[in-house]
Amino acid sequence: MRFYDRHILPRLTHLAMRQDLLLPYRRRAVSSARGRVLEIGIGSGLNLPLYPDSVDHVVGVDPSPELLSLAGAASRSNAREVGIAENLPLEDRSVDCVVTSWTLCSVTDPRQALSEIRRVLKPGGMFSFVEHGLAPEARVQKWQHRLTPIWSCCAGNCHLNRTPAALVEESGLQTERLETGYAAGPKPVVFMYEGLARRA
Repeated sequence: MRFYDRHILPRLTHLAMRQDLLLPYRRRAVSSARGRVLEIGIGSGLNLPLYPDSVDHVVGVDPSPELLSLAGAASRSNAREVGIAENLPLEDRSVDCVVTSWTLCSVTDPRQALSEIRRVLKPGGMFSFVEHGLAPEARVQKWQHRLTPIWSCCAGNCHLNRTPAALVEESGLQTERLETGYAAGPKPVVFMYEGLARRA
């Protein structure tokens, strides 16, 4: 699996995540960003050209060195200064905004990740996210639970059956906006959560 994880999965991830149907979700996720931004799961840097002028600096974190290499190439063609690291320690209350796009599904411990998001956000700072996860219909949920063990092995630990909105609420961040619904595609994979939460 190491060869697959290092050489095949990053390219598959890049190709899958650059689909045109995901672009509106990406645009909405970054539209409220401002100041110093932390993007967790920056991947190959597909969000970088979309950030508004209100963003001064983007710090990108991703567990894949191969995807970070692609993100580094993307940053050179972007006007903003971008810091990219596989594991970047940040001080408490040091960023204005955190952005994730289809990230909480694949982190090993989403609760710990959200705890870290809350820690690094300044008071009043925003967490903007687009994620996919558990659908509301029992029939679709059944397939999501069945498919997740196999899917996660092939798709970089991606879980189809996590509940991003509930996880955000549990973290102590205050949800200000949440929209859900299906994107185009197989229902077990495409139930989307788009939200904006704030650190008190």
